[in-house]
Amino acid sequence: MAEKTTTPVHGSTAVRAIDERLIIPLPEEASAALPSRGQVAVEAVLNDHELTTVVEPDGRKGHWLRVDDALRDELDLEEGTAVEFTLTPTAAWPEPEIPSDLGAALEDADDLAPTWASITPMARWEWVRWVGATRNPDTRARRVEVSIDKLRGGKRRPCCFDLASCTDPELARSGRLKD
Repeated sequence: MAEKTTTPVHGSTAVRAIDERLIIPLPEEASAALPSRGQVAVEAVLNDHELTTVVEPDGRKGHWLRVDDALRDELDLEEGTAVEFTLTPTAAWPEPEIPSDLGAALEDADDLAPTWASITPMARWEWVRWVGATRNPDTRARRVEVSIDKLRGGKRRPCCFDLASCTDPELARSGRLKD
C-alpha cells in the first residue's frame, strides 16, 4: 500500500467476467500503488474515457472497477477487452447510489436528513456497502433498520466490517472476489 497520495497509477489489464457481470481487475502492482486496501475514490481514464469512480477492494489486497451498462456500451467492453488505465486518487468522493430500501428508510426517518447530509460521501459509501454486503434479505432488512438506529444514536459510520473485503454479494464469497 502506498502512502496517502494523489500520484496517478498507470497500467493495463483485461476485462473479466464473473457470472454475467463485467469488472476491470487491477494488476497487483497497480493495487499496491493505491493509498488504501479498501475503497479508493479516483479520477479515472479508461481507454481515453474519463470518469470519477470508486475502486473496489477484492478482499485479497487487490482492487477492481465496476463496469456498469453505460461504461460497457461507451467503451464496447466484453470479457477479455484490453483496458489502458490511469487512476488518480482524490479526496473528493462521488456520491454513492443509495439502494431503494435504505433510501426509503432514510426518507421515512426525516429527522435524519441533516445527519445524513452532514456525513461525508465516503461515510455514505460505507453505509451503502454495509447494508448491501449480504445475500440474505432478512439480514439486509435488519441492517437497514440498524443503520437508522445507529444514525439516530449519533454514529456517523457503520462499524465492525472489514473495509478491505469485497462486499458485493454477487461477485464475492466470504469477502473475496470470486475466482
